[in-house]
Amino acid sequence: MSFELHVNGRPFDTTPRAGQCLRTYLRERGWFGVKKGCDAGDCGACTVHVDGEPVHSCLYPAVRAEGRAVTTVEGLASPDGELHPVQQRFLDAQGYQCGFCTAGFLMTTAALEAERGSAHDDGRLDDLPRAFKGNICRCTGYRAIEDAVRGVKHTERPCAGRAVGRNVSAPAGPQVVTGTARYTFDVDVPGLLHMKLLRSPHPHARIVAIDTAAALRVPGVHAVLTHEDAPATLYSTARHEHPTEDPDDTRVLDSVVRYVGQRVAAVVADSERAAEEGCRRIEVTYEELPYVVDPEEAMRPGAPVLHAGKGPRERIARVENNVAGEVHGEIGDVEQGFSEADVVYEETFRTQRVQHASLETHGCVAYFEPKEDGTGERLTVRSSTQTPFLTRRALCALHGLPEDEVRVVAGRVGGGFGGKQEMLTEDVVTLAALKLRRPVKLEYTRAEQFHGATTRHPFTIGIKVGARADGTLTAVRMRVVSDTGAYGNHGPAVMFHSVGESFAVYRAPHKKVDAYSVYTNVVPAGAFRGYGLGQVTFAVESVMDELARLLGMDPLAFRERNIIGPGEAMHSPIGEEEDLHIASYGLDQCLSVVRKAIAEDADDDVPEGWLVGQGAGMAMIATGPPGGHHADARVSLLPDGTYDIAVGTAEFGNGTTTVHQQITAGALHTTQDRLTVRQSDTDVVRHDTGAFGSAGTVVAGKAVLLAATSLAERLRTLAARHTGVPRHACVLGAEAVDCGGRLVTLKELYEAGHALGAAEELAADGHWGGSPRSVAFNAQWFKLAVDPGTGEIRILRSVHAADAGKVMNPMQCRGQVEGGVAQALGATLFEDVRVDDRGEVTTAALRRYRLPQYADVPRTEVHFTETTDAIGPLGAKSMSESPFNPVAPAFVNALRDATGIRFTRLPVTRDRVWLALDAHARKSGA
Repeated sequence: MSFELHVNGRPFDTTPRAGQCLRTYLRERGWFGVKKGCDAGDCGACTVHVDGEPVHSCLYPAVRAEGRAVTTVEGLASPDGELHPVQQRFLDAQGYQCGFCTAGFLMTTAALEAERGSAHDDGRLDDLPRAFKGNICRCTGYRAIEDAVRGVKHTERPCAGRAVGRNVSAPAGPQVVTGTARYTFDVDVPGLLHMKLLRSPHPHARIVAIDTAAALRVPGVHAVLTHEDAPATLYSTARHEHPTEDPDDTRVLDSVVRYVGQRVAAVVADSERAAEEGCRRIEVTYEELPYVVDPEEAMRPGAPVLHAGKGPRERIARVENNVAGEVHGEIGDVEQGFSEADVVYEETFRTQRVQHASLETHGCVAYFEPKEDGTGERLTVRSSTQTPFLTRRALCALHGLPEDEVRVVAGRVGGGFGGKQEMLTEDVVTLAALKLRRPVKLEYTRAEQFHGATTRHPFTIGIKVGARADGTLTAVRMRVVSDTGAYGNHGPAVMFHSVGESFAVYRAPHKKVDAYSVYTNVVPAGAFRGYGLGQVTFAVESVMDELARLLGMDPLAFRERNIIGPGEAMHSPIGEEEDLHIASYGLDQCLSVVRKAIAEDADDDVPEGWLVGQGAGMAMIATGPPGGHHADARVSLLPDGTYDIAVGTAEFGNGTTTVHQQITAGALHTTQDRLTVRQSDTDVVRHDTGAFGSAGTVVAGKAVLLAATSLAERLRTLAARHTGVPRHACVLGAEAVDCGGRLVTLKELYEAGHALGAAEELAADGHWGGSPRSVAFNAQWFKLAVDPGTGEIRILRSVHAADAGKVMNPMQCRGQVEGGVAQALGATLFEDVRVDDRGEVTTAALRRYRLPQYADVPRTEVHFTETTDAIGPLGAKSMSESPFNPVAPAFVNALRDATGIRFTRLPVTRDRVWLALDAHARKSGA
């Protein structure tokens, strides 16, 4: 049988494998712009053109492409390299963040534009919700994508030294829009083996026996790994600068499984198909054990104990009660505070599990490379991770390897949101690579993301507040129970963080908290945008709104009476953090933005009978994690007169690479095009804690600023020495140093440095330890309408105010806010990782889980306050996590205003809203 198709004008005649989809056929031939995001035609990241028609290549059989012309994103540009108009518009608008979905949006848009004016033009480009119903973006909030389609340009090219505060484009932009940016699996590794995991069908069981003989007989299978092959060492999958923050309760492969989906064995084979068949052939004998899926039940005497035999040595607080961690504290006397109150309000709030749903799934490739000194090989792990350095440290400790024997590198990462602050694949892949001395790859399927990765922690928050008649708070008490799932990765830390700033933002003489992180036989939770603050802020901001209503006060005025002010100490019952300061204050401006939005609000075209309401919420967050968050950076002058920036933090759409270039361009009085960045590679710098806790600007950026500033001084000194001109007369420019009228090119200066024996002056290092820290503030306001007959909710207006200090890149920062609001709206309205009574995930596909799509997300008006931080680099503060936190309470407060009903459980799905309205109407009628 002869077979031929053309891809981007090139002929290919290899016959597809039986059942092979077009996506894998294309990727195997090096067209890496075609992405894998869902396996089911849900996300659109794999969109290509077949004879000009856009198709989801993950569903399209490769054999059907015979005799057809296939175009991928790499083939959109003209042969001479000129970008397709759609690519150029996405570049000009920066219609992307991580960029993993971008090819899909580009290909969909380009195909619809090609239909303009033809008989096939059905007007979809004028109706983007319909045009993009098959495409998902998890990062942007879609406004930037709309601007790209409509031809709105945002990027600019500032002159030398003036990059900070401007809409400088991301350096990887050209690669993102042409499909040449290299993500984790966009590499061709010779001799690559593929890993698949056998997962537990039981919520709690002991493995009595594993028979791997039949699996090993499958053609192409090289190894089957079980708990007998794994190190006995216990560790945590969570990655922190200080490993002691998390319980050591995990093994690479364990003889006891504690949730449905836990890995039992790993099969390594020549192909994924052979590895999957190997998994099916493994015979496992289990002894089923009692299980518990409710955290309250898990803490009761007599409940099944998940981690029997472990305890304080593994940093588990009370193993016999399944308590991974707990915190208790009190300021003053809350009972006295309640007795002094004229009004007391008490309620219990519940939040659900949420999936990170980054479009690039977890995974890594491990392979061996020759050492530079020729003395042998070392292991390289290419991973979709936010923490290359911490992952290397953990791998070395787990497998007994010296750090110079292991390199961990992250390519461009396709979304993170905290989910990749974990070591979920690198440990077992490294085990296989070391055993076989062969390259090994493990790439999670979308289903594995749901039942084998991590989720946001579900919380139950019981909260009681009291206030005097004049609106002054007297007491706040909370009991918080966080369900950490089967393992404690991030559990105690998330619990601790959740009751910090959420308490401290309000003044009250009496505060008390009891908080617990509890094990259950459910998929583990982990780090997620906001790190616990969003869950507790939902409860705090809801009760503050309700208390204001009980007092007959304007909710904003009530907040303004009770929030902390500039220079005030931040008091939380868990104790004060000595390095945390209000180094700039914009909360008053945030609330002013909300007040202005309310005042200028106009009548909306709302169907008759619909209920209309408005509401706000606010939040405070530390601009970095406690306990130290370290970053090293090095800036060097290169032989051609350009600069190199070496930094450890990863780029996954957070925009830190752009900001690091802007900071360096300002310090060295140069332009972005004269700067290259090497990053997220343990070979590049000494150490970097990682891209989490919103640390990319305030920690790594500070290190870059220190390095660039130091290099500028060194170069001026070297220029003075080279020319004999006084140092104060040497002015650094984009391409040369003006030494009293004599221009010394940077290339000449580089050569002079070597000639003078001062090569060390051509580079400078910077380090920042993440302390002291400041705080950032956010406020969100919604106006919405509700149909009492169906529960449908329409968002009429969305306004967000952000105190980001000096905004380094308004375009990018706005995108972070919009993306955070969109993600939070998903968690507020419909996202829910559902589990059955055995703890098994039942929503293990995007179409069953329901991510926000273009039609679901309003265009949020973003306003930045005018503040300059005394701690952050050049006055900047963090703004990646914090926009998420006030969204749910603002939405629910608006819903309360419209309906008169206080919703206490997330998500507020349409059916829940209708049922509550119906019950309220029946009660009122009675």
